[in-house]
Amino acid sequence: MNATAVTLKDRRRLALERLEADRRRGTRHRRLPRSHRVEGPPTTAFYAIALVVTGFVMLGLVMVLSASATSLVNEGRSPYSYFNRQVIWAVCGFAGMWVAMRIRYDAWRRFSLPLLGLALVGMALPFVSPIGVNVEGAQAWIRIGSITMQPSELLKVAVVIAAADLLARRVDVLHDTRRALLPIALLGTLAAGSCLVQGDLGAAIVLGAIVLGAAFIGGLPLTPLLGLAGSALAAMTLFVISSPRRMDRFTALFDITGQRDHRSYQTYQGFLSIANGGVLGSGIGEGKGKLGYLPLAHSDFMFAVIADELGLIGAFAVLGGFGLLAYFGVQTALAAPDRFGMVLAGGISVWFAMQTIVNVGGVTGLLPVTGLTLPFFSVGGTSLFVSITAAGLLLNVARRAT
Repeated sequence: MNATAVTLKDRRRLALERLEADRRRGTRHRRLPRSHRVEGPPTTAFYAIALVVTGFVMLGLVMVLSASATSLVNEGRSPYSYFNRQVIWAVCGFAGMWVAMRIRYDAWRRFSLPLLGLALVGMALPFVSPIGVNVEGAQAWIRIGSITMQPSELLKVAVVIAAADLLARRVDVLHDTRRALLPIALLGTLAAGSCLVQGDLGAAIVLGAIVLGAAFIGGLPLTPLLGLAGSALAAMTLFVISSPRRMDRFTALFDITGQRDHRSYQTYQGFLSIANGGVLGSGIGEGKGKLGYLPLAHSDFMFAVIADELGLIGAFAVLGGFGLLAYFGVQTALAAPDRFGMVLAGGISVWFAMQTIVNVGGVTGLLPVTGLTLPFFSVGGTSLFVSITAAGLLLNVARRAT
């Protein structure tokens, strides 16, 4: 078969056939599983993922300082408040990456259920007074002292590990609806449903995509997965139309200019920031939107600041970086030495890709604004820490890939 004609579905099938042959051969000869060994030098995917993530974090810190300094000064605060906090979270994130790379990735399987249980319990904390925080109608944050955290970020890691463990354990019954499809559907329902209870549609979309992506890469049949995806889409549609406020935000997407002084104000100001950047950008620190015109420039709408200050070239470079991260993440999944590693790498890749699509889609007016951060760039300590740590898990699989 011509290499250019091989689809992702074909490559997934070939990878699954390879893993099944390895599993049977390993069972007969009682060999040490290949996921326990590191053979040869790191792959190209390993270096590419490490380079993109490191570059994103460094550039993200610069953009956080640029996007937040002016508004902080206007509020009478230090211009380095968000930057210093983000640096601390980045350092913690790289420490988490180091740990995630050092511990054999399949060792996390034994903790999959406890991690999932703790993460789901954590999703209830935003409803506990006085630590629960409501932001823009979403009860999705907790504040302890000066530290604000979003439990759904930790849930993403727990869900991707749980999905990988579930599919690896049930490799022989993937075509059995009761023993494979229903458990993965329950996992997705618990994860996405807990976010919808908080009012956080963006996190629900990402978690649903993680479960569906992991299930596809792990070998579940496509037809029932499409049915599961349709059910998820119907549930999220009902969630949107059940609230006049959410419905207004969604319909405003179709008349951004007409609603620019009300429901689409943030999106329209994002348009102006993007247009202001032109091809080469206005220069780091020289963007105009962050001067008070663009709400939440340092978090949800960081991509608009990037386009303003780095221009079309910089914006496409960032999108290209996310494209590379997704591409090499999928390559890592297809070359993983076992099914758990395959699903783990694939789930993390889908996570980064979907969160980027939803965030950038909201900034550019292609999708409704959901409040999701841009991975590695937006202000948000929990998001940065968890994203870097998840990248460490991805690197761990890439280090052992064939």
